[in-house]
Amino acid sequence: MDIELFNYNLPLELIAQTPADKRDNSRLLVINKNNKTYEDKHFFDILDYLNPGDVLVRNNTKVLPVRLFGVKEITNAKVEVLLLKETSKDTYDCLCGNAKVIKVGSKIKFSSKLIGECLEVKEEGIRKIKFLYNGIFVEILEEIGHMPLPPYIKKQLVPNERYQTVYAKVSGSAAAPTAGFHFTQDLFKKAQEKGVEILDVTLQIGLDTFRPVKVKDTNDHHMHSEYYEISEEVANKLNKAKKENRRIIAIGTTSTRTLEANYSKYNCFKSTKENTDIFIYPGYKFKGIDALITNFHLPKSTLVMLVSAFMGREFTLECYKHAVENRYRFFSFGDACFIY
Repeated sequence: MDIELFNYNLPLELIAQTPADKRDNSRLLVINKNNKTYEDKHFFDILDYLNPGDVLVRNNTKVLPVRLFGVKEITNAKVEVLLLKETSKDTYDCLCGNAKVIKVGSKIKFSSKLIGECLEVKEEGIRKIKFLYNGIFVEILEEIGHMPLPPYIKKQLVPNERYQTVYAKVSGSAAAPTAGFHFTQDLFKKAQEKGVEILDVTLQIGLDTFRPVKVKDTNDHHMHSEYYEISEEVANKLNKAKKENRRIIAIGTTSTRTLEANYSKYNCFKSTKENTDIFIYPGYKFKGIDALITNFHLPKSTLVMLVSAFMGREFTLECYKHAVENRYRFFSFGDACFIY
């Protein structure tokens, strides 16, 4: 498909630069994809649309502050490095700003405790960097690192904990599963009291969160692989829910990709630890999920393609047009929609 089919007009002032004062006070567009109707609510109203027996599936990945600022030794050229994926012990594929100055053998000083050495030059500004340090690597990241906020958020004004979900647990992502930002522990407690089951999966979010679709045809776009885990207990509970025709509701596109990749491969939910590069766009038949909670995504992105696959491209663009006209906030710190 031509990616221009997934374009829409978005005024820049609607791109949220900071999160809502309270997580569940953000706005919520509730969308019935079969009836082609939608209504304006607030996120705390989500409880009105959850039924006893529903299963909420969330991605419990935790974001490390993997955005580092340093200088190249000898030349003192400023360098920004974003750790994407560990390829071997203390060695990472990194997305680099000012990448042209980083050659094989280049050394970058981030602090008195941390130095990086470039081992390999890759495409699209990516370098393989080995990190040399004194102490515990994760603790050094916590001390000197910044949260890897997306490029459309212009200033680092946000406390690190607001770029995490309240259920973040398993470290390893280069970005947060932002649909989960709207949930509070109190909201989960009330959902459970209503008879909603809450299950955790893990998908470590990688490069594609930061990489725009640059090709004209979706067939030419390559999704980078991401690691995911589903436990045996969670797989069994998901299969039981599926058998009993209870709704499986994914919190976010990363939970969606995890469940769809797993069910598509095994024709059921199966406990596994593996990678997926699943790319979901119109024409895809959903097998794992019945409903989706997600934010409003960038024009021509793989995420707006996924939403279009779930509720139809034209209706998706109609809902996005309504969101623009009604001044919803967009992207990571923006508002949400519940599609059922």
